[in-house]
Amino acid sequence: MTELKVPAVAESITEVTLSRFLVKDGDYVTIDQPICELETDKASQEIPSPITGIVKLVAKEGDDLKVGALICNIDETAVAPAKAQEPAAKKQEEKQTTEKKAEPAVATKDDKQQTTNAHATPVAKKILQEGAVKITEVRGSGTGGKITKEDALKAVRSKAGLPAAEAFSRNERREKMSRLRKTISERLVYSKNSTAMLTTFNEVDMTAINKIREKYGDSFKKKNEVSLGMMSFFTKAVCNALEKFPAVNSSIEENEIVYHDYTDISIAVSTPKGLVVPVIRNAESLSMVEIEKKVKELAIKGRDGLLTMEDMTGGTFTISNGGVFGSLMSTPIINPPQTAILGMHKVQDRPVVIDGNIVARPMMYVALSYDHRIIDGKESVSFLVAVKDFLENPHKLLLGADPVELLLG
Repeated sequence: MTELKVPAVAESITEVTLSRFLVKDGDYVTIDQPICELETDKASQEIPSPITGIVKLVAKEGDDLKVGALICNIDETAVAPAKAQEPAAKKQEEKQTTEKKAEPAVATKDDKQQTTNAHATPVAKKILQEGAVKITEVRGSGTGGKITKEDALKAVRSKAGLPAAEAFSRNERREKMSRLRKTISERLVYSKNSTAMLTTFNEVDMTAINKIREKYGDSFKKKNEVSLGMMSFFTKAVCNALEKFPAVNSSIEENEIVYHDYTDISIAVSTPKGLVVPVIRNAESLSMVEIEKKVKELAIKGRDGLLTMEDMTGGTFTISNGGVFGSLMSTPIINPPQTAILGMHKVQDRPVVIDGNIVARPMMYVALSYDHRIIDGKESVSFLVAVKDFLENPHKLLLGADPVELLLG
């Protein structure tokens, strides 16, 4: 009998949560087959079977387990159970049942007649019109097949993929807070209470970047198999600005300020289990293609729950893009022990004055939250202005300055 115990996933982690089992009690498992999923403070990790045999579960889903705690036993002496051969008749019956279920429903004569003569209340018509649902697609429950307000609401919600709303519902449900969510909440509260956080705002004209993406986007994707997004432009702009303002790329350790000569950019990624911040290391040395590939890689790993402790550890500056969810303006919270975070937002056409004329331009509000203990107001504002300048003049990203100014010395 082999015992499967909680491994030491990282030096600082002493306890994990068994989020779910990937096998059932009594299942026959093979070597390296995932047995369960453990959730740590920062990521989830699958635990494979070290041996082939029949599994006997010991721990339960949702349990908080110490490192070294027993998860299950595996009987390696057990013989693999022979798969029962299903009778041909049973298989044929199941096939016929499946085919029958797969057949589209055929409307009866009465149904067709009712659909043709469908009529709705004025309120129901308006709801269906606003929800882009044809009146002929809805079967009314009112007198004579009339489509009521409730019928229309149900049809619109169904088309939008939303569950049917229960009228005057007072239901509640409780779920155990995940270890990741608890860690996020603790870190956010710690950040608010331990830093002198202040936020400065500016706005960026995205015209130049939009033109580059429109002109070169297709060829960039065809050549590199990755899209040309805004994150690579912002990462490059931040890296160049951090070279000019090193305090923004620093951190506090006890009574010392640590200045980093490298730029490890943490990017906020939304996952089904919460917000995580994997790191792009030495972003200052990466090309636009390398940055985009790394962003895609981390986003996929975050979505699939495959981020490791190594992916999540470190970072000297964070970029958070709330614009993908439609946020127009927000105040991002510093990711400790870092001293600053840049918030990106939604690009929106707004009227601006250029050369005395009012014109519509694609504008984005940007926000820099910073620790005032290290970063002064002048430094923070100047840093954000530098980021704005690099984004509005992308040619400066190549050399970190205006090529003409470099040429003239």
